[in-house]
Amino acid sequence: MLSVQQVKAKKKSSRRNLWLEKLLAIIAVANLVLVGFDFSYIPWRDFYFTEAPTIVRYYDEVKGIQPHRETQRYLDKVEQLETQIEQAGLQSSEVESVLQQLRQLSNEMIEDNPFDVAGKTGSLAKIKRLMRLHVASFNNRTIEASAHEAFTLFWSQLYLSQVGWEKEINFFNTQLRPLIATNYYRDIGETGQFIDKFWLIDLPFIAIFGMDFLIRAFFISLRNRLSLLEAILRRWYDVFLLLPVFQWLRVIPVTIRLYQSQLLNLEPVRSQINHDFVANFAEEITEVVGIRVIDQLQEAITNGSISRRLLRSKSSGYIDINNTNEISAIASRIVKLSVHQVMPKIQPDVEALIHYNLQTILNQSPVYKQLQNLPGVSNLPKQLASEIAKSAYSAIVSVVDDPQSAKIWQQLTNNFSKNLEGELQKEHNRKEIQTLLVDLLEEIKINYVQNIAGGGMEEILEESEQIRRIKRNK
Repeated sequence: MLSVQQVKAKKKSSRRNLWLEKLLAIIAVANLVLVGFDFSYIPWRDFYFTEAPTIVRYYDEVKGIQPHRETQRYLDKVEQLETQIEQAGLQSSEVESVLQQLRQLSNEMIEDNPFDVAGKTGSLAKIKRLMRLHVASFNNRTIEASAHEAFTLFWSQLYLSQVGWEKEINFFNTQLRPLIATNYYRDIGETGQFIDKFWLIDLPFIAIFGMDFLIRAFFISLRNRLSLLEAILRRWYDVFLLLPVFQWLRVIPVTIRLYQSQLLNLEPVRSQINHDFVANFAEEITEVVGIRVIDQLQEAITNGSISRRLLRSKSSGYIDINNTNEISAIASRIVKLSVHQVMPKIQPDVEALIHYNLQTILNQSPVYKQLQNLPGVSNLPKQLASEIAKSAYSAIVSVVDDPQSAKIWQQLTNNFSKNLEGELQKEHNRKEIQTLLVDLLEEIKINYVQNIAGGGMEEILEESEQIRRIKRNK
């Protein structure tokens, strides 16, 4: 029995372990969040680029992302154009030189499609469509004008002077620049895959989880006297925290750790899953087992093994472990219990039943009615009932206990069994009984075993749950 100090020390250790579990669970959640962000970064980079440019600036290095040289040169040239217009004016030769370069870069962008590497060809299609729509109304042009013509017109002194260069540069910066700026180039490593340095961020977490995994396995091995491999299998789900691939599977150990550290209450979910699983599984396994047992009984009846067993056939191949006919022994034991233990206790009831029947019969006799007034005659039915019951009981006891009576009874039993066996071994009798038994079992299988689903499996599980709750509350 534990002392008070040992109990306190155990509780203190338990609280300390719970805090450690919570800390590790929080670390696992943080790692899972990072994994989720890493998975989402490439598909959602445009969103992060707009809403969190600082994060993009640093995380691009993790993913080996750099600004694409062609599209970045294009944006730099537009900034140079703005500077030249402000310094020398729109009609200057310096501005015309920059516009000429922009027209050339636009044609190269349309032809070379620098957005393809990043999988952003759709962005280029949107850029071309916006430019064609924007310049369509100038000089009675239509939407059917090509993207080359649209960009050539847009980057011309005539167009910018007539429409207003500030307005057009503002259109470019608000509508087209964000689409061009999100384009990028991603380095490819020696393996032929895109460079991804997320493993450097993930490595410290893997180290923490690896040490935790080994320590847990070691203590499980000591506490339960298991091999290290068996102890590792006890914590199989933690392996997902150590794998550098299929990192989305870490949601399994993270969820389990949150539940075990009491940071997340999954009891309702667990109970419902267990309920559904047990309900379906119990229903199906009970039905399968029931049908299987009945099928085996039908097979045993059909091939005659049941009849050979009941008739103690020597050629039945049945293995007898004690050289005892259990059916005969059970029947003999029941008879002795009935005679020596049960019948003495129910003898008054037997006497009352016999007395009632005798009284009923005698009351119907005119002679008895005339003699009933004589002394002692009124008690005659009761005395007769008592004598009959005692005589019958004595006769049964003598049959059971008297060696000679037992010998005669045994001879009667043997002759009965022999003659019954002989009749049952006749082909027509055996086949008829076998057919009836097989049909009976088939009816049981159809009417009971296969109707378990409608027999209240839900009610049984609910009753079981109530019993468990009562035990927990005690």
